[in-house]
Amino acid sequence: MSSSGEANSVRNFLSSLDAVMQANDRLDLVELWRRPEADFLARMWFTEPERIARFYNHMVSITLDPMTGVTTLRVRSFRPEDSRELAETLLVSAEALVNRLSQRARGDSLKVAQNEVEIAERRVQESRAALIRFREQERELDSAGAVQAALVLRGQLEAALAQARAELTERQQFMRPDNPALQNTRNRIEALERQIAADRSRHTEANTNIGGAVLARQLAAYERLMLEREFADKQLASATASLETARVEAQRQQLYLSRIVEPNLAVYPLYPRSLITTASIFLGLAIAYGIGWLLVVGMREHAA
Repeated sequence: MSSSGEANSVRNFLSSLDAVMQANDRLDLVELWRRPEADFLARMWFTEPERIARFYNHMVSITLDPMTGVTTLRVRSFRPEDSRELAETLLVSAEALVNRLSQRARGDSLKVAQNEVEIAERRVQESRAALIRFREQERELDSAGAVQAALVLRGQLEAALAQARAELTERQQFMRPDNPALQNTRNRIEALERQIAADRSRHTEANTNIGGAVLARQLAAYERLMLEREFADKQLASATASLETARVEAQRQQLYLSRIVEPNLAVYPLYPRSLITTASIFLGLAIAYGIGWLLVVGMREHAA
């Protein structure tokens, strides 16, 4: 396993009722532990799931070394083939559990990253839709450029008007009032005034002479929308990069169960330990006899 947390999960699963029921569905544990070779006291006598699980945990041991992270599985039964088959079945169940944990971990990390990408995509779409609505409302494809061009044009018109007025004042000093040149200058001045008035009217709200304020409002609104779109594009780029990173990490951090030793077939039965059991019984009886003999001797001495 890749970490002690997952190793503990596997150990707890192999000791759980779910693992017992899965093994029972595949192998029929009641029949497995009721073999003819089993003696009267050692065989299984119950068929309830909870009692099967209790007997299972008595016959199957799962130990975890916290230093190395290695989990050791030992199975006892009345036939070597049964022990190996049950061990193999439990390992298959453990591998399926690890695969589910790995798939869920990958799915969770990818799902979070995918949700962030979807949120960023919606923000980009909303910012672009808002920009399109603004352009349709203002009837400008490039509001910033249009505002700048309008300001430049107005400055040029006002400069030309000032120059024409100065020219008219200068010519009035040495020309007759009915001179055609003066009339041409007056016509040019009137034309410039009408053009400036029309330009101000186009950028004015409620026909009031606040064209500069309107241009400033349009420019501020356009810059705000452009800033929102820029932030949305950056968020989408960041979310997309995070999604790719999550995919790489999901493949790199995949959980797996590695078998160090395959289940093997026992050659010599370890249980029951006849010699040790006989010696233990003899020793226990001898101690009990000695204690009883001492009690009897003591009672006789007190009686005498």
